Amino acid sequence: MTALSQNISVTVPVSQAIERVKMMLFRPFDPSKWFTIGFCAWLAGLGSRGFSFNYGGGSQHKGGSGGRTAQEVFQQARGFVMNNLFWILPLVVVLVFFCLAVGVVLLWLRSRGQFMFLHCVALNKAEIDVPWRKFVAEGNSLFIFRLVLGLVWMIPMVPFVIVVAVLVIRMINRGAPDMHVIIPLIGVGLIVMVLGIVFLVVGKLTTDFVVPIMFLRRYKCLDGWRELCHLLSTHAAKFVVYLLFQIVLGLAIGVIVLTAIIATCCIAGCVMLMPYLGTVVLLPVLTFKRSYSLHYLAQYGREYDVFPPPIVTTIPGTVPPAAAA
Repeated sequence: MTALSQNISVTVPVSQAIERVKMMLFRPFDPSKWFTIGFCAWLAGLGSRGFSFNYGGGSQHKGGSGGRTAQEVFQQARGFVMNNLFWILPLVVVLVFFCLAVGVVLLWLRSRGQFMFLHCVALNKAEIDVPWRKFVAEGNSLFIFRLVLGLVWMIPMVPFVIVVAVLVIRMINRGAPDMHVIIPLIGVGLIVMVLGIVFLVVGKLTTDFVVPIMFLRRYKCLDGWRELCHLLSTHAAKFVVYLLFQIVLGLAIGVIVLTAIIATCCIAGCVMLMPYLGTVVLLPVLTFKRSYSLHYLAQYGREYDVFPPPIVTTIPGTVPPAAAA
């Protein structure tokens, strides 16, 4: 254990990350640099960010079914599906495979983009081509890890979805709420929630710490996880505090973004909905989040610091501080 790793703080990296944002994006302000780094940030989050609005319009009516019960609507829908199964089934299969293919492509691009954005933040450079070519192996390794992780997530999800569907259909057929159905639904929901938290934490640790370790060591993803597991085994409580503090940071950032949306009469919110432009607008927030995890990790030792050491310039005829010591 190094002397650095004995004093780990979750608050000190906040000011460090804010200074990093100022230095990268505002000192000086360069629109070309902003848009270039914004592209890398957009690629790093491709398909994983979005906004959804629910105005509750459907609660004003009874599903537009003219007062029919849910059981009648279900029976009518089932009859329609059964009578048109010859074209509905192939269409569903094609749509499922199409969505899976698009998801895989987005996941691959997002994995490559993670290293591109990290490269820009760590080195304070606005580059696309250099990190795209430099971290091919690491990006592909991250992609394979995430793809396997997604498949592992789907294995328990498929039977859970089938169980939920069977229970819901059974309750609809009976035409009334049934505690014998509702209680199993709650149990399944709790299991899904627990599994979701586990996979969410794994994904968070991968993005925040494994990717920087891969960036530094030029490791494959599993090798990066092995090194992180060593840190987790000796500093488990500190990483738990880190994850809890992420909730606080997320709430604070959410309040700031919401305030900006209200202050601009929702203009900023509309821009945030746009692909790429939304990421450009949110670039200070995204840069802060990426910088925060990097500065936190750097507290565990110089070997975990992705930021290059500052260049010390000396005046001719003077002795550098290191030499004087």
